[in-house]
Amino acid sequence: MKLTSTLAIALALGSLAACNKSANEQVADNIEANAENTADTMEANVDNAADMMQANTENAADAVRNQGEQQADQVRNGADADGNSAN
Repeated sequence: MKLTSTLAIALALGSLAACNKSANEQVADNIEANAENTADTMEANVDNAADMMQANTENAADAVRNQGEQQADQVRNGADADGNSAN
């Protein structure tokens, strides 16, 4: 992500240098571009964190389901509550 941001800033600076703008206008444009890149990075980080949280929650839910299925199978196969065989 940092490489992408760096390249975007470099391209923006290069295109600004090609224009005949005042030094103040170039500085203002650079500030604006940096703020935009920072905001984009923040949004991407939140999206990534949300994706990871969802994946972790799905994995935990799957583990709970599997444990429940295993316990139900034990009951169906004749094990009683204290783990001794009912047969």
